[in-house]
Amino acid sequence: MIAFIIRRLIQAALVMLAVGFIAFMMSNFVGDPVANIGGTDLPASARVELRKTLGLDDPLPVRFGRFVVDAVQGKFGLSYRTTEPVGRMILDRLPATLELSLIAALMALALGIPMGVFTGLYPNHWSSRLMLTVSLIGISLPTFLIGILLILIFAVMLGWLPSFGRGEVVKIAGWSTGFLTVSGWKAIILPAFTLGLFQMTLIMRLVRSEMLEVLRTDYVKFARARGLTNRAVHFGHALKNTLVPVITITGLQLGAIIAFAIITETVFSWPGMGLLFLQSVQFADIPVMSCYLVLIGFLFVLINLIVDLLYFVVDPRLRIQAGGSTK
Repeated sequence: MIAFIIRRLIQAALVMLAVGFIAFMMSNFVGDPVANIGGTDLPASARVELRKTLGLDDPLPVRFGRFVVDAVQGKFGLSYRTTEPVGRMILDRLPATLELSLIAALMALALGIPMGVFTGLYPNHWSSRLMLTVSLIGISLPTFLIGILLILIFAVMLGWLPSFGRGEVVKIAGWSTGFLTVSGWKAIILPAFTLGLFQMTLIMRLVRSEMLEVLRTDYVKFARARGLTNRAVHFGHALKNTLVPVITITGLQLGAIIAFAIITETVFSWPGMGLLFLQSVQFADIPVMSCYLVLIGFLFVLINLIVDLLYFVVDPRLRIQAGGSTK
């Protein structure tokens, strides 16, 4: 187990170095940092001095090493658009994106797994066919169209939920949260459902297909022959053996939710990292884009590491193999 964790940490470090190198190349070779900071009217002598101050005349390995050290400390320079520290800008938007992604992922799991189990156990039931039809719609329609339709129905026509913003937030130890206010919960419902709908349908169909496959295996037939109840067979044997691929997909999709919340945050004017990244692209704000890339890469690596560790909890075969390999 310990050797497995060490190997995964080494792999994670190598991946982060690769992501950091891409971000470094973006921040240093996409456009002219001196022109972005000082403008086109900056005198030549001031340009030379600014290049020395920024360390742009140093060798490439030295600059990359300095970039890695600064990135570990959360220092990504100043924004070209607002001249604010990039790390502080990202941290100010991070709570909104993480809370939105968390609710979207929990909603997808809480609805997707039971629906997948039901449609797998009762594939010919009319409600199963209805769920599959709804899931097909959820996969087919683009995210921005789903968000617009939800705004039209629940915000404009019914007036039940707000159409934009995060609602009232409360700051606790520097972390802003909307979970402690009624308006915060009302504001997060529509964007979270929009963001998690595709993940919910994906999880539902995955669980359904895995349940149908597992129910046809010999050990499930043997469990029925032993006289076990349907509840024990379905949830003690069948569902448990569908969790490994579900954990894999859920982990990857959680990273995708965080990384690709840009469209949802734009539709609902949600003040998160995705909206900040889109604004940075429009203004060619390279430091913000680089910081966003590094942070998303780190979140993906962290989630994948957690998923790998969960395999040991769910699948006993991995624990047996790990125990045999250490002998």
